[in-house]
Amino acid sequence: MTLFDGITSRLVETGRLSVNVLERATDDPATSPEQTVVFVHGNVSSALFWQEIMQDLPSDLRVLAVDLRGFGGTEHTPIDATRGVRDFSDDLHATLSALGIPTAHLVGWSMGGGVVLQYALDHPVLSLTLQAPVSPYGFGGTRRDGSRLTDDDAGVGAGGANPDFVQRLIDHDTTDEAPTSPRSVFRSGYVAPGYTSEHEDAWVESMLTTSTAGGNYPGDAVASPNWPGFAAGKIGVLNTMAPKHFDVSGIVDLAEKPPILWIHGTADAIVSDASFYDFNHLGALGIIPDWPGEDAAPAQPMVSQTRDVLDAYAAAGGDVTEIAVEGAGHAPHLERPAQFRQALLTVIGYVGRPADPAPPTEAIILRSAD
Repeated sequence: MTLFDGITSRLVETGRLSVNVLERATDDPATSPEQTVVFVHGNVSSALFWQEIMQDLPSDLRVLAVDLRGFGGTEHTPIDATRGVRDFSDDLHATLSALGIPTAHLVGWSMGGGVVLQYALDHPVLSLTLQAPVSPYGFGGTRRDGSRLTDDDAGVGAGGANPDFVQRLIDHDTTDEAPTSPRSVFRSGYVAPGYTSEHEDAWVESMLTTSTAGGNYPGDAVASPNWPGFAAGKIGVLNTMAPKHFDVSGIVDLAEKPPILWIHGTADAIVSDASFYDFNHLGALGIIPDWPGEDAAPAQPMVSQTRDVLDAYAAAGGDVTEIAVEGAGHAPHLERPAQFRQALLTVIGYVGRPADPAPPTEAIILRSAD
């Protein structure tokens, strides 16, 4: 495990499983929840991805990043996808309880955004930062209002995983020799074109911690009479986000509404209204044959769905800030770290919000003699 300067790793024993947690070596465990930030990674990644932003946050905060089950150094326990992402969120709650953290500011990326939303449905949180989050209605197979396209969620879940990509995870492929190599997938999917980093090897290492054991990534699939011929199963990572198992739009009805920051890149290839990971969008492009058409299999408008739900959250009294990062891909915290840091520090109340509208400026004219 490649740890950056000042970052430590330890296993936390819970009543559910052993969970790997990254921390900053100098952070004070007695720090109040109001000054505690917990990062949750997304699919095919781990807590390693958060290390740069962990290093950059103020030293008087307590900062942690948690490996979800089946990723990083956490136990590779099977995932019951019929619970949506609750296995992940319950693990997170058990971990924070073991660490004596009753509540905190939660940051979730991609699938991790869904995890922290589920957490907020079940437990109090101080704020939510959603970076490129999965739609509140899951990944694939829904119309804009969240209604499901088929009763079995055809074209959704583990059946959509590329088998060569899975094999390359198994083989710990660190090359860029194929489009399905994890390094190539990182460059084409996780970030926008042009992004480079001296830490790319660490990001690939993080991806390669993904467990491909039974019950982890990607999960099981079942045959479907509907195009494209498969539907979501009951175990594994990708099936946790199938709409029949996953729906966190209920955040709108929370009695106590934590402030929400939604930050996403405008060039995101994964979570998008035209996602290159959505089988229906790929069918419309002709990449997957025999697409049945827009009425039967429209692309999922993922970003629009998130905006609709968060608009409803705001209308019901919640505080929502949306930041669309121009030209960034699926990982603004890597691609625009300063902007991400400022936005995060604002939503947790560490720095003040700029006045809106901005106060008038004063013009002070000095004589040349002055």
